[in-house]
Amino acid sequence: MYRAQGRFIQAQLTPQRILQCEKLLSCHSTLCVFASESRAAERCAPDSSCSVVGPLSQLKMYSFMGGGLFCAIVGNILLVVCTATDYWMQYRLSGNYAHQGLWRYCMANKCYMQTDSIAYWNATRAFMILSGMTCFAGIIAGIMNHVFVSTFFVLVGMAIYTGVTVNFLGRRFGDWRFSWSYILGWVAMLMTFFAGIFYICAYRMCECRRGNGPR
Repeated sequence: MYRAQGRFIQAQLTPQRILQCEKLLSCHSTLCVFASESRAAERCAPDSSCSVVGPLSQLKMYSFMGGGLFCAIVGNILLVVCTATDYWMQYRLSGNYAHQGLWRYCMANKCYMQTDSIAYWNATRAFMILSGMTCFAGIIAGIMNHVFVSTFFVLVGMAIYTGVTVNFLGRRFGDWRFSWSYILGWVAMLMTFFAGIFYICAYRMCECRRGNGPR
């Protein structure tokens, strides 16, 4: 039986059949090699989307960092200016134009030191000085928490001064108004706040890049 089957197979395997089989085997091996090479090339080829998104995300991160640094520097300068100048409030006293700050009051082109130890003045001075120091430390060390702490100190100091001025000094002086030093204090608070927001955005983008990096 087995001999009969062998003879039948030998009869079927003519030279033409053998040549066709060899051609099929060679084509199959060529296709396999081409497929494996194409898969390897796909694995080794760089991701075009990552190569495009990477520089853009890096540019955005540095833009946020630069914006935060700019806002922090401007805010720190405004804090120093508003704390040191004498134009927090303007009013008329006995028919004369006068203005005052946290350290001095000026009347008839003469300025005098604030010798009275008033609690709200001392509190405003302390919070404004702490705000300037923490903002400067945040710029030097690159720590965004210091910038937010600076924003909090400015907010508390400005709120104390505003509340006492409106409820006490506003009733004492009929013709009065806040002046440009006071306005600079609020602008400084906004600048430090936006600096903290920019730093947070830059930090989150940096963390996303680390999370999506190669492992």
